Amino acid sequence: MVRAGLTVERLVEAAAELADEAGFDRLSVSALARRFGVKDASLYSHVRNLQDLRTRLALYAGGELIDRIAAAVAGRAGKEALTAFAGAYRDYALAHPGRYAATQIRIDQSLIADSAALRRTAEITYGMLRGYGLTEPDLTDAVRLLRSTFHGYCVLESAGGFGADRDVRASWDKAVDALHLALTHWPREGKSDD
Repeated sequence: MVRAGLTVERLVEAAAELADEAGFDRLSVSALARRFGVKDASLYSHVRNLQDLRTRLALYAGGELIDRIAAAVAGRAGKEALTAFAGAYRDYALAHPGRYAATQIRIDQSLIADSAALRRTAEITYGMLRGYGLTEPDLTDAVRLLRSTFHGYCVLESAGGFGADRDVRASWDKAVDALHLALTHWPREGKSDD
């Protein structure tokens, strides 16, 4: 029997809250069931297993993140768009650490094609980078640079990994300035410096 009021959407929203409170790695079907005051089995009519729950949370959080980024970059281009993109990314990662961690898991490729949020993420990210005149394969390389820089910085910052007296936000701003310079002077595939 399905418990009244339990839906996939409610479970995913509660999982997002739980992940932010306790950590994504501590998210479990049992912990979620306790939150609703039900037995684990009650949740299995809505999610197949823990991996299914985590994947649904990753897609949910990815949608939230790209909605914030899209709102931030709307009507902007170049450095202004990059700065807005970076700021929205960092703000989300720091405000929602469990949800953010969920966005970093590997998702089955068959689900990616069906995800409007993931398609939108690619469209917005690649669209912003096309403003720098980039085309493939340079676009993919630039996406990887941004993602690894933003992710690394946010993970280190949230873990208290920056111990120097320098203001962490000032260093972030310098990193975004450096990324803008790198994108502006990108070493284009097939072009030489001669």
